[in-house]
Amino acid sequence: MSTHDDKHLPARPAQDRPAQPERFENPGLPPHRPRRADLDPKAAKRAEMQVVALFTLSVIASIAFVVAYFAIDPQARAWVPGIGEMNGFHLALGLTMALSLLGIGVGAIHWAKTLMPDEEFVEERHPQASSQEDRLGAGQVLSHGWRSSQLNRRGAILGSAGGALGLFALPVVLPAIAGLGPAPRREQLFSTNWEAGRRLMIDPSGTPIRAADLTQGSVFHVMPDGFVGHAAIEEHGAEAVMHSRSKDPVILVRMNPAEIKSQKQREWGIDGIVAYSKVCTHVGCPVALYEQRTHHLLCPCHQSTFDMTDDCNVIFGPAKRPLPQLPITIDDEGYLVAADDFREPIGVSFWERERPGLLPGGNS
Repeated sequence: MSTHDDKHLPARPAQDRPAQPERFENPGLPPHRPRRADLDPKAAKRAEMQVVALFTLSVIASIAFVVAYFAIDPQARAWVPGIGEMNGFHLALGLTMALSLLGIGVGAIHWAKTLMPDEEFVEERHPQASSQEDRLGAGQVLSHGWRSSQLNRRGAILGSAGGALGLFALPVVLPAIAGLGPAPRREQLFSTNWEAGRRLMIDPSGTPIRAADLTQGSVFHVMPDGFVGHAAIEEHGAEAVMHSRSKDPVILVRMNPAEIKSQKQREWGIDGIVAYSKVCTHVGCPVALYEQRTHHLLCPCHQSTFDMTDDCNVIFGPAKRPLPQLPITIDDEGYLVAADDFREPIGVSFWERERPGLLPGGNS
């Protein structure tokens, strides 16, 4: 037993230390026990048919998943003993996907346990760069393994396994694709509810805005007339109003006309009053923070910053495009109204952004 004073003892000479073995002897492997399928061709054939049956079960379950996905009402109800009532659509998808995966898993295990080679061998470690003789030997081992696995003579297993693995992708991929919902219609991407003559209404009060009442530095968040307040839900429905709030919000600001740098910005505004989409061109967050001293608009999500004195061009952050400007004018009663819809798509970038029939002076 070592003591606290052992560290003060002198080290033993190298010749007195026990010799380290250059290698460990192979302890050996237990004797190989042949399986029934190794000795009896009939047993091997039964195991093969069982593996094929399991893979076929997976194929049938994957097809049943696809059929259930389209044939069963998502709101259907089912009663399960011991559980009670539950969603029948989810139950059918869960059972078919489970059977599909179960057939692949159990079939692969049964295949490995009964038909694949199970003899163990020990390979001595050798330098990383193998000799040509060793490489040829490795090729012979692989060739022997392929022949001994009998895969070249059991085409049914290969075919059923390929079908099971290939079709099992359907329960995984189909919900991901079909669950995205319908593709957006062209009018959803290229137009909003703003149109010529539609009044700008303060959100959420729904009050119209007189141009003469706006003082320099005034800021309002506005929505199109008819799409703000409880009356909008009764007239258009909750879904239409919700969709309107995803693309119609506008921020209205009155600045000193002398500080506006863009000629187009002046033409599309009224005496320094300008209106811009609140939907950030990065990922669609609401751009709602206005700094009066610098006339900067800030997106709170990722800090994209837009200069309101210069066509709302991006001066900081990940956004790549300026905020679209809403052309505005004044109606006969002095209220601010839209002169037209936005002349470019609002929000985040997407392919085919060019909109047919842009009005003269519109930016694309």
